[in-house]
Formats: sequence, C-alpha cells, structure tokens
Amino acid sequence: MHERYAVYILASQKNGTLYIGVTGNLVQRVEQHKSLAIPGFTRRYRVTRLVYVEMFADVIDAIAREKQLKGWNRAWKIKLIERSNPDWIELDPTAR
Repeated sequence: MHERYAVYILASQKNGTLYIGVTGNLVQRVEQHKSLAIPGFTRRYRVTRLVYVEMFADVIDAIAREKQLKGWNRAWKIKLIERSNPDWIELDPTAR
C-alpha cells in the first residue's frame, strides 16, 4: 500500500520552536510553510525547517499520530527528532 500521508515536525532552529502537522502533500505543504504563505503559527514564529517526517497509508492513522505527538511533552518530541535527525538537518523534500 502506498504511503501518502505525512506527519511532520518543523522547527525554527535546533531546539527551537516546534510545529507538528499532517498533510496529504508534503512537498506542497513544506513549500507553503517556507514561503510563509499561510497566516498563523509557523509564519508568526518563522518555523520553516523540516526536521522529522513519518509516512502513513491511512489518513486516520496519520491524524491519530499527529494528535498523539501534539500531546507529548517537549522533551519527548526533541528525543523523537534527534533519534533520526540528531543534527536537526533540513529534510526539505523540495531541495535538490
């Protein structure tokens, strides 16, 4: 089954402000965040660095995971990011 839905974490910088979201089009959504096109949290706090992604085949599973992560405390979120991306490098799928 094709994994199409992404749960992602953006950061303003290493150990900075975090944003957790879910999308069916990761490339488009990251572009929206990076261009600060949509008013709200990520534009206000300049949270544009993609540092973590999980892919799901089912949108219900993706939304459930997003809600779970949003309920976690900050330390757990940082550990999750650093387990797969210890240097908080940009994971932008549009970068070449």
